[in-house]
Amino acid sequence: MLTSFFPSYSDLDTVLITSNMIANFCCEPAGWVQTKSIHISCPKESASSKFLAPYTTFSRIHTKSITCLDISSGGGLGVSSSTDGTMKIWQASNGELRRVLEGHVFDVNCCTFFPSGLVVLSGGMDAQLKIWSAEDASCVVTFKGHKGGILDTAIVDRGRNVVSGSRDGTARLWDCGRSACLGVLADCGSSINGVAVGAADNSINLGSPEQMPSEREVGTEAKMLLLAREDKKLQCLGLQSRQPVFLFIGSDAFNCCTFLSGFLLLAGTQDGNIYQLDVRSPGAPVQVIHRSGAPVLSLLSFRDGFIASQGDGSCFIVQQDLDYVTELTGADCDPVYKVATWEKQIYTCCRDGLVRRYQLSDL
Repeated sequence: MLTSFFPSYSDLDTVLITSNMIANFCCEPAGWVQTKSIHISCPKESASSKFLAPYTTFSRIHTKSITCLDISSGGGLGVSSSTDGTMKIWQASNGELRRVLEGHVFDVNCCTFFPSGLVVLSGGMDAQLKIWSAEDASCVVTFKGHKGGILDTAIVDRGRNVVSGSRDGTARLWDCGRSACLGVLADCGSSINGVAVGAADNSINLGSPEQMPSEREVGTEAKMLLLAREDKKLQCLGLQSRQPVFLFIGSDAFNCCTFLSGFLLLAGTQDGNIYQLDVRSPGAPVQVIHRSGAPVLSLLSFRDGFIASQGDGSCFIVQQDLDYVTELTGADCDPVYKVATWEKQIYTCCRDGLVRRYQLSDL
C-alpha cells in the first residue's frame, strides 16, 4: 500500500502560509523566527515543517557538479568527487583545500573515509577501486577485477575488507591487506547502484556458507549485504554465507539503500519512492514514503530516523520523536547527490557545485 508519510502543501497553501507568516512576524513571540531556521505549520492539513538554511557554503572546492562526499570520523576533513574530474580532501570547517587525489581515469563515482579518518576509499568509472592516504594523497592500493564502473562501496567493520557494487552487475568482497578479491558476492545481471552492509538481528537466518570462509575475511559474520539494483530489485544476502535473505521488487530502479537497525532498512527508487522494509517479513513494505516523482539519490540513517535527498533539490530529515520534518534548503531545483554527517553538522553536495554545511543547533 502506497502511503504518504509526509504532509504535502499545495501551492496555494504554501503561499497563504508564507504570507500569513510574514504578516505576523511582528506579533509572534521572540525567537519564533530565527536567523537560520523557520517553522511553518498548517493545522488544517496537520502539516508542519522546519526549514533550515545552510550555516555556510563552500564554493571553491570544485568547479562542476559534486557527485559524492564524506566527512572523517573526527569531523576535521571532508572528501568529495566531482564531474570536473577531481577528487579532493578539504578542511571540514572552512572548505580549505588540503589534498588532491589523482589516479582514477574518468569520473570518480563514490568516495568515503575509513573509520580511522586517515584513509579514503574510492570507486570510479574506470572500474577501479582505490585506497588513498589522506595525509599525503598517495594511492596505497588499487583493486582491479570489475568490468564496469564502480557505483558504490561499503566498508566492513574497521576496514580489513570492503565491498563494491558495479555496472557490470557484480558485488565483490576485497581484502585490503593483500589487494585481492576474496570473491564475487552476487552476480545480478543488472547494474548495482547502491550497496550497504549492516549487522543482522539474531532472529534473522543468514544461512551457512557452502565453503569455509577465507581467513582473510574479517568482520563478515552476522552481517547482511543490501544491493540496490537497476532492474527494480532490492536484494539482501548474508555477507559471509552469500545465501539469499530476500529479493524485493519495487516500482522502479533502486538508486540507494541503508540499514536503520538490525532488521529495518530503507531503499529509494528512481520514481521517488522510499521503501521501509522489515527483513523479518519483507514481503510487504512497512511503509512507502512518496513526496515527489524525483529520483531518491541518497539515504542516510540519522539518530532515530533518516536523511534523504532527491533529484528535485529537496533534502529532508525525518525523526520519530518529532512531529515535523526538517527541510534543508538552498539547493533550489538542483539534485542533491549525497549527504554526510558529523555530530550536529550535516553536509550535502549538489549539481550546482556547492558543498553546504548545516548546523542543527540553528534549529
